[in-house]
Amino acid sequence: MLKIGDFSKLSRISIRMLRHYDEIGLLVPTHIDTFTSYRYYNEEQLAVACRITALKDMGFSLSTIKEILKNYDDPKALSDFLVVKQAEMQEEAAEIRQRLLLLETAIKRLRKDDMAMNYNVVLKTIPQRYVASVRQIIPSYNKEGVLWKILNEETASQKLIPDDNCYSLAMFHDEDYKDSDVDVEIQVAVKGEYENTEHVIFKTVPEVKIASATYKGSYEQITAVNHAVANWVRDNGYEFNGAMFCIYHVSPAQTQNPDELVTEVCFPIK
Repeated sequence: MLKIGDFSKLSRISIRMLRHYDEIGLLVPTHIDTFTSYRYYNEEQLAVACRITALKDMGFSLSTIKEILKNYDDPKALSDFLVVKQAEMQEEAAEIRQRLLLLETAIKRLRKDDMAMNYNVVLKTIPQRYVASVRQIIPSYNKEGVLWKILNEETASQKLIPDDNCYSLAMFHDEDYKDSDVDVEIQVAVKGEYENTEHVIFKTVPEVKIASATYKGSYEQITAVNHAVANWVRDNGYEFNGAMFCIYHVSPAQTQNPDELVTEVCFPIK
């Protein structure tokens, strides 16, 4: 048999780690001297130690390795563990590649424009929601309030109950900026079921993946934020996938101070 020091040298596993393996039942010494508490291992356990090290190098946790060793001589069971771990690591590698790309594009933007990170862009998914919607051609973007007036007046008798997420947004359906006759839709997420009115349509909107930036202040910033988010989408290899929209977290209905407005500029992507 081998003393723990000798076993440590041969297995290239520290004495501290061998003691930990013993504590968790992963690699238990063949014999422990009752008087000295010295741990002794037999030579055959070197192969087990090598298996543990190899599995650790593959990224398995000690608790998983303990389970694997119970069926190590079963090639099918071992293969199943390895396949699952491979899939996990491939997913992790994809996430790391995406993070590296985000870092790379952020660095490039900052080198071109030291103001580029004023608006931080994030990826998120807005879940499916049931909304009250009004869509019309209006004279200009600053006339959006007309749509909100229509929604409020035509649904007043139905006493709409806002959904928990309380998304209130305006969607801009024109492909490009227009000076007049703009196609705008407003939506507010609600609970329950309601009857359509002359101009208000109730519908279920599917979930959507977006790139977005949230900012505080007047709507005069929207153009700059639009550019920031659109550039981020292109720089990071995504494609636009629907009409751009703004979520009004704090709107003129809640404050008359433009400096207190909170708006999220959103671009659906794929």
